[in-house]
Amino acid sequence: MSCAFRARSGIRRSRVLLTPLAVRNQSSIATPQKKTTSEADDEAPVIKKREVQVDDICASRSASRYRVAIDFENTKEAYRSKTTLELLRSLFVFKLCTFDFVVDRNKELMQLSRAVLGKRLFERLMKMTFYGQFVAGENQETIKPLIRRNRMFGVGSVLDYSVEEDLTQEEAEKKEMESCVSEAEKESPRVDHREKKYKAHRQFGDRRGGVISARTYFYADEAKCDHHMETFIKCIEASGGSSEDGFSAIKLTALGRPQFLLQFSEVLVKWRRFFNLLAADQGKVGLAALEVKLEMKQLEESLAKLGILAKEESQNWFTGENLGFKGTVDLLDWNSLIDSRMKISNLLLIPNLETGQLEPLLSKFTDEEEKQMKRMLQRMDVLAKEALRHGVRLMVDAEQTYFQPAISRLTLEMQRKFNTEKPIIFNTYQCYLKEAYDNVSVDVELCRREGWYFGAKLVRGAYMYQERTRAEEIGYEDPINPTYEATNNMYHRCLDYVLEEIHHNRKANVMVASHNEQTVKFTLNRMNQLGIHPSENKVYFGQLLGMCDQISFPLGQAGYPVYKYVPYGPVNEVMPYLSRRAQENRGLMQGAQRERSLLWAELTRRLFGGELLHFPRP
Repeated sequence: MSCAFRARSGIRRSRVLLTPLAVRNQSSIATPQKKTTSEADDEAPVIKKREVQVDDICASRSASRYRVAIDFENTKEAYRSKTTLELLRSLFVFKLCTFDFVVDRNKELMQLSRAVLGKRLFERLMKMTFYGQFVAGENQETIKPLIRRNRMFGVGSVLDYSVEEDLTQEEAEKKEMESCVSEAEKESPRVDHREKKYKAHRQFGDRRGGVISARTYFYADEAKCDHHMETFIKCIEASGGSSEDGFSAIKLTALGRPQFLLQFSEVLVKWRRFFNLLAADQGKVGLAALEVKLEMKQLEESLAKLGILAKEESQNWFTGENLGFKGTVDLLDWNSLIDSRMKISNLLLIPNLETGQLEPLLSKFTDEEEKQMKRMLQRMDVLAKEALRHGVRLMVDAEQTYFQPAISRLTLEMQRKFNTEKPIIFNTYQCYLKEAYDNVSVDVELCRREGWYFGAKLVRGAYMYQERTRAEEIGYEDPINPTYEATNNMYHRCLDYVLEEIHHNRKANVMVASHNEQTVKFTLNRMNQLGIHPSENKVYFGQLLGMCDQISFPLGQAGYPVYKYVPYGPVNEVMPYLSRRAQENRGLMQGAQRERSLLWAELTRRLFGGELLHFPRP
C-alpha cells in the first residue's frame, strides 16, 4: 500500500498539494416593502420614492420579509452614469455586431484599418468604438477614472488584464501538444493507463476553437508563467488601490504546464468513479452525491475482494480520528484520502481493478516535470497571499472539463487555507455541466464541516460547443446538459442551494455572473424570501463591461453588490478580446436587441426632455 494514501478525518483539514504553496448609496430605483403571504413571487414590484433604512431592515428581518423592488425598464436610472455620446457609441457598436460580415471578418477588418490608417489613427478609431465600449484603458492608471465613476453609481470591478497571444492555429496546436504530453508518453505512447478524455489531441489542440467568451493561455515555458503571475499581481494591486472590495480574476492554465492539470484531473475522476463502483456494489445507485454513504464493513470486504487491500490494511487506511467513525464513509471522507506528499508525482496513483494494485498514472516523471508541478502550486500560493494582503478577492476561472477537476480541487485547497476569516478565494462553477449540482453541494458541505468561508461564482459556461464536439469526435460521454432549458434549471438549482446555505450559514458567498435578466430576478426574489439583504454582501452580481448596463447599474444604485468584469490593456494587444466581444454580442441577439431598444428609449427621452448634454451624477 503506497504511503501516498492514508486516512484523514472528514472534519480535520487535509492540506492537499498546497504545502509549498458597505452599504452602498441607495437610489429611488429600489425600495424595500413588506411582503404578505398572498403576494406572488414574480409580481411586478411597486416603486416608491423614499430612502432605504438599512438598519431597520436588518433589525426586523427575522420578524418579517422585505421586498426590494427594482425596475429594469427605468432607462433614466439605468443610464444615469452614461453621457449621451456613450449611449450613441453603444448603439453604434451593438448595431455593427448584427452584421454577419463585420463579425465574421472582424480580425481582417481591424488589420486592414490599422494598415490604412496607421497606428495612431487606428487606436483613436478603436477608442471611439469597440475598444472604448468593452475595454477600460491601457494600463493601471488610465483605467482609474472609469473604475471610480462606476463606484460612484454602486458598481465595483473585477480587473482582468486582457492581453492575449495572437497565435496561428498551427502554433497553438504545437504548443498544446508539447505542453500536455509527458516525456513518458513520448517515449512509450501506448504504454499507459490514460483515458482519451484526459489526453491531448491535436485536432483540439487550439483550445480557442468554438470559444468566444473566455481567454485562452498556451504554455511556452516557466519564464512565461512567471510573467503571467506578475501580471496577475499587478491586477491585484490595481484592484486593491482602486476599491475597497474588488475582485481579480486568474486562470490556472496561465500559471503552469497544463500536463499536470490533465493528469491530476484524471486521477480525481478515477478515484470518484471507484467510489461510485463501491457504492453500486452496496446497492446505493441513483442517490445524490452527498447521500451515498458506504458501510465500513462492506467496504473492507469489497476492497479485499478486489485485491486492493486486505481487511487489516483497510482498517489502517481508514484510521482518521473521525473518518468512518460512524461506520460509514461518504464522498468527502473518500476525497480526503488523497494526501500531500513531498513528491507530487506520488499523488498520481489510481486503483487498477485488473491487477488489484495502486499504480502510477504514468510509468515515470522526470525531475523537471516534478519541478514544474510544484512551481504551479507555488505561483497559486503567491497570488492568494497577495490578494489577502491587498484586501482583494481572487476569482479562479473555470476551464475545460479535462482540466476542471484539478482546477476545482486546487482552488478548494486554497479556500481551506485562505478563507478562514473571510472569503478571499472564489471558485467558478459552470452550470451547463451535468455534474454541476453535485460539485456545488459537495463543496458547500465540506466548508460547512470544516468551518471556512465558501465562495462561488456561478456561470452558465464558456466551452459548450467545443466540449460537445470534442466528446463526440474522440468518443466519450458528452458532459453538457442536453438543452438550454436544462442548463437554466441547473443554474437556478445550484444558485438556490447556495442561497439556502447563506440563509442558514452566513459563511457562504456567491456571485451571480449572468446577463440573463430572468436569472437576476430569480435571485432577487429568493433573497427577499430568505431574508438576505444586499447590505450583508453575501450575494454579488457580475456582468461584462460594456454589456447589460440596464441590469448592472440599477442593481448597484439599489445597494446590491454588483461588479463589472473590467478588461484593460494596450489597444493593439486586446484585439482577440474585442473579436470575442463582437461574436458574443451577435450570439446574444435577443438580449442585445432589448439593450438596444432601451438605449434608444433613453436617447429619445433625453432628446425630448432637453437632457442631451447629460452629465453623469450619482
